[in-house]
Amino acid sequence: MKVFWFLPTHGDGRFLGTTRGARPVSLPYLKQVAQAADHLGYHGVLIPTGRSCEDSWVVASALAGSTERLRFLVAIRPGIISPTVSARMAATLDRLSGGRLLINVVTGGDPDENRGDGIHLDHAERYAVTREFLQIWRRVLQGEAVDFEGDHLHVRNAKALYPPIQQPYPPLYFGGSSPEAHELAAEQIDVYLTWGEPPRAVAEKIADVRTRAAARGRTVQFGIRLHVIVRETTEEAWRAADALIANVSDATIASAQKSFARFDSEGQRRMAALHGGRRDALEVSPNLWAGVGLVRGGAGTALVGDPQQVAERIREYAELGIENFIFSGYPHLEEAYRVAELLFPLLPEPYPSYARHGHINLTGPFGEMIANDILPAAAS
Repeated sequence: MKVFWFLPTHGDGRFLGTTRGARPVSLPYLKQVAQAADHLGYHGVLIPTGRSCEDSWVVASALAGSTERLRFLVAIRPGIISPTVSARMAATLDRLSGGRLLINVVTGGDPDENRGDGIHLDHAERYAVTREFLQIWRRVLQGEAVDFEGDHLHVRNAKALYPPIQQPYPPLYFGGSSPEAHELAAEQIDVYLTWGEPPRAVAEKIADVRTRAAARGRTVQFGIRLHVIVRETTEEAWRAADALIANVSDATIASAQKSFARFDSEGQRRMAALHGGRRDALEVSPNLWAGVGLVRGGAGTALVGDPQQVAERIREYAELGIENFIFSGYPHLEEAYRVAELLFPLLPEPYPSYARHGHINLTGPFGEMIANDILPAAAS
């Protein structure tokens, strides 16, 4: 099991859909979140992409030197950048970070944003471009001098002279819910990601991708993207979920859902269908809450409950074949600690060990000293 955290490069705070309690996206704050995740033992962090976010490559480059073990899951956008230039960027960041780069392949689901970035392709065409892009990208990073002539991309003598540390190339992560997405994942992707749908829907996706990959003689790993609202008691957790959207008005929800409706993303459509823009039935599966998706695009569900309940839901997804769990919580600095403290002890190793000691071999007491000379008692 690999547990990731999230860098909120599109903004952070204690509440959704409001400036109340909001925090600016600054390098010092992102550094705090990244260093917390690094020390606590998270496998890596996902850095989102799109016009509402700070650039993921610049952010990863700025933070790599401030962390030691943390991996950075950074987006590439086929159709926006040359596959050869993208491959060289990946090789450089992988080398300079000591082999800590992971690649998130994003085809783009907002037609308005795509047009602003110069992409005037429909859904199927974007996947065709992505397929050609990755064929070039993968070969270049394996040291080939590539000649390629496809329907969309043409290169001659494409090459990267400096190889990445990770061989054959930094692992490729990718999410998509359409048949075209599943076909691409089966053909070229290392880790297929799904947003947090109910287990039965996730199982169907996994089975389809696994079958398509097997037909090509390949195996694919699987991951899931979820928010987490974990508290010491169930009641506290659900109060925290309600508080997160307490400042969201019906007008804000309507505006957000209208914007999401223009997307040609099957995954976004499935997220919206879980709640239908309504507040009255947000628990769409045991401990799976769709309230985040009322105003946030992409991953719109959260696991809500006490540590035992959330851990049980994680185990259910793990039993389906999920190995990579990409979590987040608002605000991301405090929730990185809360998830590690409450949830890590209930997950497979090495996370219980990280919960006890982080990555540091402690020689003194773990906890605050009592009355100047009394050691704190170990937790049972």
